[in-house]
Amino acid sequence: MRDSTAAPLPPLGHRLRAANPLPQGTASVGIGLVANGIGAYLFLSLAGRSLGPEAFTPLSVMWALTFAAAPGLFLPLEQEVSRAVASRRARHVGAGPVVRQAVAIGAVLLVAVLVLTLVTLPWSRSALFDDQSLLVAGFMLTLAGYALAHPVRGLLSGHGRFVDYSIYFSAEGLLRVVIAAAFLFVGVETAGPYGLVLGVVPFLATGAALIRPRGLVEPGPPSRAGEVTASFGALLAASMFTAALLNAGPIAVELLATDDQSDEAGRFLAGLVIARVPLFMFQAVQASLLPRLSHLAGGHQWVEFRAALRRLMVAVLGLGVVATLVAWLIGPFVVRVLFGPDFELGHRDLGLLALSSAAFMVAVALGQSLIALSSQTHLAVAWAIGLVVFVIVTALGEDLYLRVEMGLVVGTATVAIILAALLASELATVAGDPP
Repeated sequence: MRDSTAAPLPPLGHRLRAANPLPQGTASVGIGLVANGIGAYLFLSLAGRSLGPEAFTPLSVMWALTFAAAPGLFLPLEQEVSRAVASRRARHVGAGPVVRQAVAIGAVLLVAVLVLTLVTLPWSRSALFDDQSLLVAGFMLTLAGYALAHPVRGLLSGHGRFVDYSIYFSAEGLLRVVIAAAFLFVGVETAGPYGLVLGVVPFLATGAALIRPRGLVEPGPPSRAGEVTASFGALLAASMFTAALLNAGPIAVELLATDDQSDEAGRFLAGLVIARVPLFMFQAVQASLLPRLSHLAGGHQWVEFRAALRRLMVAVLGLGVVATLVAWLIGPFVVRVLFGPDFELGHRDLGLLALSSAAFMVAVALGQSLIALSSQTHLAVAWAIGLVVFVIVTALGEDLYLRVEMGLVVGTATVAIILAALLASELATVAGDPP
């Protein structure tokens, strides 16, 4: 007989949200990231068809350098701004001082990386940018654009304005495609103009995301020491190692290629962006995961923390397995359709690249959990080890593509294993549970 004193079940909507492995805000950000991902693929596809493999190669190297340097330097700033603004918002305190502190830090980082770019230009201009001044200018402009975009995105996510956060990604993707299509139509045959597009678009997308600026930067008490910078050093190191490992593939192919392999980096990037389709979607989870886990950790809700992490791991692992199989089966066909018949890669290449992407998603999810537990130093060490493993595995190989692909797989898998062990140990410490 049913106990009449039992508590009623919560509403269906509440039960569904509790069972959802993805944090709040994922859907809104996901829409923008779908548009951004499609835009990135179409931009690279249009550029590849317009330029051909050899002329596309320096653009592919610039793309890899950009998305190693910009997120590596400025994503930690976005994360710290998001955390600090969310904390102030919960206490009904204005975020103005936090924003000013973040702008100052971003400016210092930007100046430092621009100076480094200029100092290394005598070597990098030829080795990486194919002696194309417009690519160098585009690279530097892109760094400035993301120095602005990342803190703004942190401000938006900290305020819970995930629709505006999504607008940034949608605008960025759309603008890239429109301009690349125009270039293809008029017959642009050099990579430089495409590089300038990459530099201009972040500024325009940031303006679109700030279409509703009211209430974002309210006056508040001065930012206390360490409010934004308390974990910034460790996050910066972890982010730079992460971005370096994520984008090392095309750069390694370009540096290891012989004179008769001058177009291989372009082909490699074409396969890499197809294999990493799930990573574009996973950015939506990453943007909203840290606030959710930080909230649970801050409230010492360890049962809920472990349950949320477990559901997320099941979802990420399932996605990784499916993505690897699909990439192995039809990846080469998709590359030829999007980039043209000159961009040829094998089933093994696409399968290994997708497998490395799956390991990367697992590592990032575990890393966000460690950040929520204030273990940023451990995170930086793990990604540094992964980068070293990538260099060792790649150096020991002979086949140009296989050595880099195995370096990515083994390097990212090493990071995931280390972070899993560290997270189990950390949870055992803070929650009193066995690892």
